[in-house]
Amino acid sequence: MKRVTLKEIYLHPIAQKYVKRAGLAHAISTANHAFNFALKHNVNPDLAVKAAFLHDIGHYTWYRNGQWDYTLYKENDIHAIKGAERAHKLLIRLDENPVSAKEIALAILLHTDSYLPDVGIRREPLQEVVALADEADEEPGGSHHYRTISKEEAEHAINELDKAINNYLKTQKKKQPAS
Repeated sequence: MKRVTLKEIYLHPIAQKYVKRAGLAHAISTANHAFNFALKHNVNPDLAVKAAFLHDIGHYTWYRNGQWDYTLYKENDIHAIKGAERAHKLLIRLDENPVSAKEIALAILLHTDSYLPDVGIRREPLQEVVALADEADEEPGGSHHYRTISKEEAEHAINELDKAINNYLKTQKKKQPAS
C-alpha cells in the first residue's frame, strides 16, 4: 500500500473546503509542530503530521450578529467529533491504510477535551503529540484560525513536510535489519 502524502490530502476538495474554513495557516503550522514533537516523543511523524493538519477539519463557525463568537464556540463546539469522522472518511477515500486512518481519526478526536465534561482524558502518544502541536500554535480568542497564508507558501510548506517525512521513513527503513 502506497503512502498517502500530505499534498494528496491538501489537494482533495474536502480538505480544501474544511481545512481552509478552520484556518490553513494554523493547520500547516500545527503539522510542523507535530513533526517535531513526533521525533521528540518517538511517534510516527507521518501519522502525526496528517492528524495535526486535519485536526480542525470538523470546525463549525459559531457566529452571533455576524461576528465570530468564541464563547458560543467554547460552549457548543464538538469539532473534534465531527473532524475525526470527516478525516477518517477522507483518508479512506484516498486509500490510506485503514489502521493508520483510524489512529489519525482518534488523534483528531482526542486533540482537545473542550467538548468533554471535566473528567480529563488519557491520551496515547500520537494523540498527545497532536494535542501538544495544537496547543503550541494556539492564540488567545481563537485568533490562530484567522492567520493567512498564500497558496504558494502553503504548497511549499506542505511539500517540505512531505520531504521531511519521506527522509524520516527512508532513514527508518535503512535501520531495519535485513531479513
